[in-house]
Amino acid sequence: MTQPAPTPTVHRVDARHRYEIVVDGQTAGLTAYRDRDGQRVFYHTEINDAFAGRGLASLLVQQALTDARDSGKRIVPVCPYVAKFLKKHDEFADMSDPVTPEVLQWLQTMQTQ
Repeated sequence: MTQPAPTPTVHRVDARHRYEIVVDGQTAGLTAYRDRDGQRVFYHTEINDAFAGRGLASLLVQQALTDARDSGKRIVPVCPYVAKFLKKHDEFADMSDPVTPEVLQWLQTMQTQ
């Protein structure tokens, strides 16, 4: 008899400014963000190679965006994966703000802190 595949879970880790997706007790990937006023600026998403090809990035970003919405945040998709996800998922279009030079400059200062 085969074991069912472990269910991935997504957790927001505020101290590290990211959401992590955990599979069977192991961190499989993350999407990183910084909060700016009423916005959550997503700037990087990655899935560890050992977990690739399972649709985890999509699940991670979908749950992160849902949490941002539930937290009253608008989102800024600096991360190319998040931007691509938004083009395919209209349900988040109402909460997305454009990536502007101002946001990019602010993000660069935040990443050096």
